[in-house]
Amino acid sequence: MKFLLGLFALLSPSLLSAAESTKTMDLSNHWVGISALVLFFIAYLIVMAEEFIHLRKSKPVVLAAGMIWALIAWYYQSLGIPHVVETAFRHNLLEYAELLLFLLVAMTYINALDERQVFEALRTWLIRKNLSYRALFWATGFLAFCISPIADNLTTALLMGAVVLAVGGSNKKFVLLGCINLVIAANAGGTFSPFGDITTLMVWQKNIHASNGVITFWTFFSLFLPALVNWLVPASIMSMAVPNEKPKGISHQLPMRSGALGIIFLFFLTIAMAVMVHSLLGLPPVLGMMTGLGLLQLYAFALKKNGEKTHFSNNANKDAMSPVPYDIYSKVARAEWDTLFFFYGVILCVGGLGFLGYLTLLSQTMYDGWGATNANIAIGIISAIVDNIPVMFAVLSMMPDMSIGQWMLVTLTAGVGGSLLSIGSAAGVALMGQAHGSYTFFGHLKWTPVIALGYIASIVTHMLLNKTLF
Repeated sequence: MKFLLGLFALLSPSLLSAAESTKTMDLSNHWVGISALVLFFIAYLIVMAEEFIHLRKSKPVVLAAGMIWALIAWYYQSLGIPHVVETAFRHNLLEYAELLLFLLVAMTYINALDERQVFEALRTWLIRKNLSYRALFWATGFLAFCISPIADNLTTALLMGAVVLAVGGSNKKFVLLGCINLVIAANAGGTFSPFGDITTLMVWQKNIHASNGVITFWTFFSLFLPALVNWLVPASIMSMAVPNEKPKGISHQLPMRSGALGIIFLFFLTIAMAVMVHSLLGLPPVLGMMTGLGLLQLYAFALKKNGEKTHFSNNANKDAMSPVPYDIYSKVARAEWDTLFFFYGVILCVGGLGFLGYLTLLSQTMYDGWGATNANIAIGIISAIVDNIPVMFAVLSMMPDMSIGQWMLVTLTAGVGGSLLSIGSAAGVALMGQAHGSYTFFGHLKWTPVIALGYIASIVTHMLLNKTLF
């Protein structure tokens, strides 16, 4: 990241002079800062109301980001120091660019696996096992915990949610408990891998040098047992309320389409390259991901030459009446663009508020006033109400001086804190839509005290097992 900023500076004398100038002002009490803060809160209130007003969450934050930075730039222009804002904006844009390309590759692979019926094959295999509701409760939760570190919590929750609905659609009690279990398991599983959640990816890409070492790819696996405890504690209590009877009905096994195993292999190879590029070459992980996308493109070309077709799902392309020649760019087009643009808006909005001085003020209040442990626990509770992405980006922008143990604590709490409420994570929101009427906000809320036990237990487990990191 520093290399790219240096390259931009060399290409532009104005940027070079701007880089030498670090004159920024605390505008948190100025009308410019207050206006920017109001814009962000209005945008985020609209985001939180997405389920009711059906306005895509990216639209208000992208608009707010443009207005906030335009306001900042206008004020600095009036003072004759515009290059300070330009440099800060480019820095935030570079943060987003790395995240965008990384996620775009991951989403493309997930879409390619979905089109090859990998997930459908797993779903039908589970249904054909003729398990009891209680056994399915544990099986889907375990698979969600294991899959989310590789894919992401949203995709994992939707995949396992399809299984829960397929076998227990008429049993609303099982569907409710199964969906709550999936949200907890998917969020917990995503915390001990940089690939499992956006927040863990952001922490890994930041290349944090903590007060007692450097956070590497393998550091995140210290959270495996705390994350496991976070899921097992509430799951053990909830399982006692799951009916111990077998669902009726059978399903035929769907096979994976040709080329599925090759794409699975390339996906794991791509993940390995991202890790190696970062740990051995000291370059951003996105280089390994984009190289893996190149391999997938070549493999897709080979599939096309062998006569393979792209089979559209019901939601992918409703206008397509028949398969078309295999095309990897159709998988790129099916990426969650609303989510990707939402990240742009969030990163630029929070970056703008940080430039105005609000993050410094927040850091002084929480990390200097409350202490790192209390602040990081509070971050998890906040993430149950506010999306964990802007919360984590705010923490990374503050960059408080913490040990590796504290950085892993905030990674854990920001990841699993969203399980406390159904609206606290993308997995919960998506499942409320998928299991509409069976899995609801208030149905989840009834089990929040039990989920909170898991939240507390995971924090205690982390502080006991990983005390050498503090």
